[in-house]
Amino acid sequence: MSEFWLISAPGDKENLQALERMNTVTSKSNLSYNTKFVIPDFKVGTLDSLVGLSDELGKLDSFAESLIKRMAQSVLEVLEDSKGKVQENLLANGGLKEKMKCLKMDLTSFVTHFEWDMAKYPVKQPLAGVVDTLAKQLAQIETDLKSRTAAYSTLKATLENLEKKSMGNLFTRTLSDIVSKEDFVLDSEYLITLLVIVPKPSYMQWQKTYESLSDMVVPRSTKLIAEDGEGGLFTVTLFRKVIDDFKIKAKENKFTVREFYYDENEIKRERDEMTRLLSDKKQQYQTSCVALKKGSSTFPDHKVKVTPLGNPDRPAAGHSDRESEGEGEGPLLRWLKVNFSEAFIAWIHIKALRVFVESVLRYGLPVNFQAVLLQPHKKSATKRLREVLNSVFRHLDQVAAASLLDASVEIPGLQLSNQDYFPYVYFHIDLGLLD
Repeated sequence: MSEFWLISAPGDKENLQALERMNTVTSKSNLSYNTKFVIPDFKVGTLDSLVGLSDELGKLDSFAESLIKRMAQSVLEVLEDSKGKVQENLLANGGLKEKMKCLKMDLTSFVTHFEWDMAKYPVKQPLAGVVDTLAKQLAQIETDLKSRTAAYSTLKATLENLEKKSMGNLFTRTLSDIVSKEDFVLDSEYLITLLVIVPKPSYMQWQKTYESLSDMVVPRSTKLIAEDGEGGLFTVTLFRKVIDDFKIKAKENKFTVREFYYDENEIKRERDEMTRLLSDKKQQYQTSCVALKKGSSTFPDHKVKVTPLGNPDRPAAGHSDRESEGEGEGPLLRWLKVNFSEAFIAWIHIKALRVFVESVLRYGLPVNFQAVLLQPHKKSATKRLREVLNSVFRHLDQVAAASLLDASVEIPGLQLSNQDYFPYVYFHIDLGLLD
């Protein structure tokens, strides 16, 4: 399971024995895997300041969890066709030991081998200072996340709009990646080349009749330049003054003249824009996310394929002969991985701080408690595990223990609902960030 329970009990002899009993029962019953969770000694300050920090840490805990979930979702979106590799990109930096600093650890291993980072969050400074450092760090990560994901979303939306223009059939899609200059008679005062969509069953009829649909149609001027599942796109050259008459006769024969006039500058602009956007997405975010493939429409995943015809060795206009897939990762994915790790590590430090503060408030001074990390073996065991904990630590708070059995009993002065309160300090860690 990706779920952990972080609890603490007083560190006196009686409660250390209770912890041993808990370990024995949970081990024999195969309820959970338990490890000590080492938390350093902090400068306590006044109890009033701890009460304020308790509230602040609760909010910071929720904010940090929300932030790493958003970052995990961003990794999922950026990986696109490699969504199966999300978990291997959601890692935390290795432990504090010198030989592990360069290593990446899965999140479960980081939590179970947690060590307080003394360099980043010095324990000699007041607790409020440590909390402030964590809050500022997470706030900066969130600010950067918003900026970077907004840029990604804008780019993705622009690409999607261009993609829509490249989807659909020959009646609606853009033709800039299909036609080429050689398909048209250009710069002629008298002649013009039209594009006509012909249903597949009518190819023979078109070849036999197009020259007689109107006067002044250039003989043998038709050419099939592309086709989809429904029909083909043919060129035909004729005199400009018979355009209207030709369109009427074509419509009568169920041939559709596509309103398109070749503008080299406009087509070049559209192609350049698509190339630039694809390059930006590939280079800035994820190099293997989009492939331009020879002989297909601009986007490889379209349901409607348009196949350019003619010279079989000629790639579709605007396409290169080589695929532009690449390996590696762009700056956004790298940033997400690095800062997800930073935010996740900060979150677990916040959990440690919450345990410390609540333990002091609950068990009093001098500071003396033992924190333990429990990992339930399976979902069905959590109810039984909770019963064991409530039984073992019942003596810590008889009123609270009784209220767990009787929901009608209220705990004086307690702001939380009874179901969130236990005789021992308890915090939940859920690593199911994409659930």
